[in-house]
Amino acid sequence: MRRSALPLPRYVLRKPIKGGWGYFFNVPTWARKAGCPVRNEALGTEYAAAVQRAETVLLPAFDSWRSGATSDESASTVTAPGTLDWVFAEYRADRRFTKLDPRTKRNHEVGFRLVGGYALKDGRRLGQARLAAITTAATDAIYEKLLVVTETDDKGNPVTRERKTTVNHAMKSCRRAWNVAARRNPGKLPTVNPFAAMGLASYNRATPTATLAELEAFRAKACEMKLPSLAIAALIGWDWLQREEAIFGAFEVAHYRPKDHPDAVCIKHPKTGEETWFPLFDPDDGSVLYPELMAELDAIKRERIGGLMLCRDWGDRRPWPTEKGDLGQMSRAVKKIIRAAGMRDELTFTSFRHGGFTEAGDADMTDREITAQGGHTTTKVLPKYVKRTLRQVASGAKKRRASRTKAGHLSE
Repeated sequence: MRRSALPLPRYVLRKPIKGGWGYFFNVPTWARKAGCPVRNEALGTEYAAAVQRAETVLLPAFDSWRSGATSDESASTVTAPGTLDWVFAEYRADRRFTKLDPRTKRNHEVGFRLVGGYALKDGRRLGQARLAAITTAATDAIYEKLLVVTETDDKGNPVTRERKTTVNHAMKSCRRAWNVAARRNPGKLPTVNPFAAMGLASYNRATPTATLAELEAFRAKACEMKLPSLAIAALIGWDWLQREEAIFGAFEVAHYRPKDHPDAVCIKHPKTGEETWFPLFDPDDGSVLYPELMAELDAIKRERIGGLMLCRDWGDRRPWPTEKGDLGQMSRAVKKIIRAAGMRDELTFTSFRHGGFTEAGDADMTDREITAQGGHTTTKVLPKYVKRTLRQVASGAKKRRASRTKAGHLSE
């Protein structure tokens, strides 16, 4: 019997069995002794199926365990085909999931744990249920069950509330996972996606917008708490309307006043992939356009010749984003500053960017000017960022009255 020369994934063995070759996933002894939740598994006699199972399910689960994930998180990706957990695993293995940013992945995982962990009457998790048993009626009932949660307040009293936004996101994550798994496995899933067309009604809640006074209070408290990088970042979000991913993960020292553009800064937009040059001086009179921000960035550039512009303010000055691009530590630090400054608790780092957009609207900037500075490709999204203010309404009223006066309809 001739041995195949086809390559095998890590920890996959080929053994002669009756009638041919069999493939087996063999977890190393040291990993089993260390408590690895992934178990040895027979992969059958088909080479392609064995490789796919190993590379898309077993090895990712093993690597997740090695990287420090909990046993439940690692084990959840090793599932029996035809279950809801298997649908989630198929989505995780697809490029449409792997190319997502860390925050979106984390939101999907929260949804998978919430829905997949729902306890059925027989004691099983919903994630272990067969796909044929997950009908539209079942998902509607589960939605209503998950929607209301009872918690305990600081005084020990039970408090019941709705978590509509969280549950809506969870259902949308499951819907996306089902669609991707169906494309990856034609004919293996029911034709009707039970998470589709659920008629989800979400809260129409806008992102809280910071005021200029709150920006100044935040910056002062950040410097007081020895976190000047976050003070500078908030001002960048306000003045240049940049997202936190661009500020902390893409803005490098080399982008600020390089030799070939000493009077400008290059802003890279991770979401759109575009580069925009911002002038730093007025082309007419040469005055500085961003005096406070430029003074702080000039000071950083004098001390550093490369790397990210904004790093952590302690230790070895590592970047704020982790290796996976996660900005959770930055968000927690921002929340501590907000609370220490006595500001509104609903504010986040994004609030400063929205405050800058609203200031642009109050300054009567055109939609095209705001779109160019904010890095958007269409003006349709501007109402989400430029909040309506009394100043804008008053400005519109004055323009309308001026138009009437010029037409001679009213006496001056």
